[in-house]
Amino acid sequence: MKKLKLDELGRISIDEFKNTDKIPVCILLDNVRSLHNVGSAFRTADAFLIEKIFLTGITGKPPHREIEKTALGATESVDWAYYERPEECVDELKQNGYGIVAVEQTTESIPLQKFVVKENGKICLVFGNEINGVSEEVIARTDIAIEIPQHGTKHSLNISVCLGIVIWEIFKRRL
Repeated sequence: MKKLKLDELGRISIDEFKNTDKIPVCILLDNVRSLHNVGSAFRTADAFLIEKIFLTGITGKPPHREIEKTALGATESVDWAYYERPEECVDELKQNGYGIVAVEQTTESIPLQKFVVKENGKICLVFGNEINGVSEEVIARTDIAIEIPQHGTKHSLNISVCLGIVIWEIFKRRL
């Protein structure tokens, strides 16, 4: 075994990425404070061919040095848009046929492993503020809430970790 060098990884260019078919999944960041979490969302979205990221409310926007620390250029490859009010973004996505999936602990959330993605169904995964989670205005508009089962003393994960777990779970089901 040997470690691969950068030129052996088979990376595609930004133009090739833009022209590659994406999985019908987008991400909405609902008032996410940490610019590192925003950058991580871009990097994960690039890795798994996510259609688009929606940044809302107080969520930081590229270009920003702190976002780029973790995005490592993914802000150039992944499409994104900004909405001041997350609920307006959700309403528009619903009108365009997206199922809205809050990644949040609610009275009706289901475990991630039991979440069924409809074949060719378009979904938007909503990740909330680091302290307050997904806003009540967005929760009221979601079709379903999912959560990652946790068994320790803490019952939350950093957004970047949570986003990676959820995106991977959905991506691998489409392989």
